[in-house]
Amino acid sequence: MKTATVADLRNNFANLSKWIHDGEPVTITKRGLAFATLVPARRRKASPPVDRLARLRKMFPHGPVKGDIQSVLDEDRGNT
Repeated sequence: MKTATVADLRNNFANLSKWIHDGEPVTITKRGLAFATLVPARRRKASPPVDRLARLRKMFPHGPVKGDIQSVLDEDRGNT
């Protein structure tokens, strides 16, 4: 584990962030005592791309809505 001072964190953040990006935890010291530990965040899997056209077809199986859109929204919300 690498260590850096608060001043290093302030003045050389680019170098410290490279260490963290490479997976190395960095302990920050303040007046010679461990103050904090910075560790890389867990990386999440990339979410699959959204198929917007498929979502629209599922929402509107009979095609585009015809007529007054406000009345369709009101009916969908139960306001009629």
